[in-house]
Amino acid sequence: MSEIKPIRREDLKPGEFLCSYCTARCCRYFALPIETPTTWTDFDHMRWYMIHGKTAVFVEDDVWFLVVFADCVHLDGHMCGMYENRPNICRTYNTDDCEYGDEGVYDKFFETAEQVWEYAEAVLPPRERNEANALGLPVLHGV
Repeated sequence: MSEIKPIRREDLKPGEFLCSYCTARCCRYFALPIETPTTWTDFDHMRWYMIHGKTAVFVEDDVWFLVVFADCVHLDGHMCGMYENRPNICRTYNTDDCEYGDEGVYDKFFETAEQVWEYAEAVLPPRERNEANALGLPVLHGV
């Protein structure tokens, strides 16, 4: 695979495509909006998402997103291996607003279930004693 050299959008020559200079960030994950968490249960669900590996949660413009990191199976290096038959979501996506050159800075970004839980502890009122068990945490007997 050849090395990809960065270029500024405004330096593209007529007929050149930004994708030729990109690492295909848009093809290496997908992000779905999720409900804004407001309760301990909401944050516990988010924690459950996070323990399934290769996931993250971010907030941008007050919208919460679940990120699933997974390369498209048709990614060929940094280009689409099924370009002519790609899904409509890929067809309508364009480089005008893509992430090329984006630093990936979000309002909030959580990489682990522990970070999610620490945030919940910082923003929610303290849990009631019986609420801890309502979250499905294991109860240890005779330890």
